[in-house]
Amino acid sequence: VQLQASGGGLVQAGGSLRLSCAASGRTLDNYAMWWFRQVPGKERESVGLISRTGSTTYYVDSVKGRFTISRDSAKNTVDLQMNSLKPEDTAVYYCAAQRIGTQKPDYWGQGTQVTVSS
Repeated sequence: VQLQASGGGLVQAGGSLRLSCAASGRTLDNYAMWWFRQVPGKERESVGLISRTGSTTYYVDSVKGRFTISRDSAKNTVDLQMNSLKPEDTAVYYCAAQRIGTQKPDYWGQGTQVTVSS
């Protein structure tokens, strides 16, 4: 499955952005979907996860209450709504797909840059 992340940009602190991860080749219904982010010189960290059915989500503590992951089967997309953005949210954001039974993501999209100015 090929993943394409989009929606990044420059926003002021307190603002919002919505990232979208679109898939081609296969339906995303068969995958748990992740969002990760990475700052140059630091390890990539998970932002959150949504289960295959969308019934379960997980978020890293630093984004809880501000970020929301959702999925749209009809569009074959997974979105990351980011509200109340902080300068420390600045990073390259990646979406990733994980198959059933695997322990880590199997497919990665290219990143999209999010920059939050103070």
